[in-house]
Amino acid sequence: MFKQQINRFFNALTFYSRIPGPSWVDYSGEQLNRASGYFPFIGYLVALWCYGVYALCAQVLPHDVSILICMIAGILFTGAFHEDGFADLCDGFGGGYTQADILRIMKDSRLGTYGVCGLLIILLLKWRGLSEIPVTELFISLLVAHSLSRAWAISLVMVMPYVQEDALSKAKPIAKTWHAQDMVLAWAFAVLPLYFLGSWVSTGLLIMGVTVFLITWRWYQHRLQGYTGDALGASQQVHEVLIYLFLLAALVP
Repeated sequence: MFKQQINRFFNALTFYSRIPGPSWVDYSGEQLNRASGYFPFIGYLVALWCYGVYALCAQVLPHDVSILICMIAGILFTGAFHEDGFADLCDGFGGGYTQADILRIMKDSRLGTYGVCGLLIILLLKWRGLSEIPVTELFISLLVAHSLSRAWAISLVMVMPYVQEDALSKAKPIAKTWHAQDMVLAWAFAVLPLYFLGSWVSTGLLIMGVTVFLITWRWYQHRLQGYTGDALGASQQVHEVLIYLFLLAALVP
């Protein structure tokens, strides 16, 4: 049982980040399909890495510059996995009208105007939001945003069908089916950092998350009739930025 969980963790780590795993791990579609429970835990690692880079840079560089470098570190950690999905979704939804058109545009490796604009806007919002959050609250903000946003994103697989037929699609290994125990594990990781925030802040974050989740669900159902790997990545990015903005509003007098 323990070895099985270790296998799932390293499958999640190597799929959702650029960190290599040990060679003795069983890397397979079946293990990766059950690895979604560790998606928010990968958010812990991203947050720790980003904050560590920020803390190091802040010793010699201005706060805003250190925040920007910590964002770059996070992108390098994940290989821009979720940012790429957000940009592709902007291109698909901006340039496509039918489901077939949207899916075709999203699979195009070229980045279009909608993707460039969307990526610039969301990265600027992330940078400015993180820059204004008090330094004393920065680590918990990163921890909450990176874990909770990943839980909301992976939860879409519970309520929507997978619609990308391309065998090379990012989400295909995790799209076969979902398991209740994996979702319970994912949400256990996601809500744990909320303990370190005030009860009203945590409640507000969850209410906002549910609202955005329902809007995303309806929007994807209307435009895509389901979800793709890019759609999950875009959902993660939107939730992450909105969490920063909510915390900024809640924590800054």
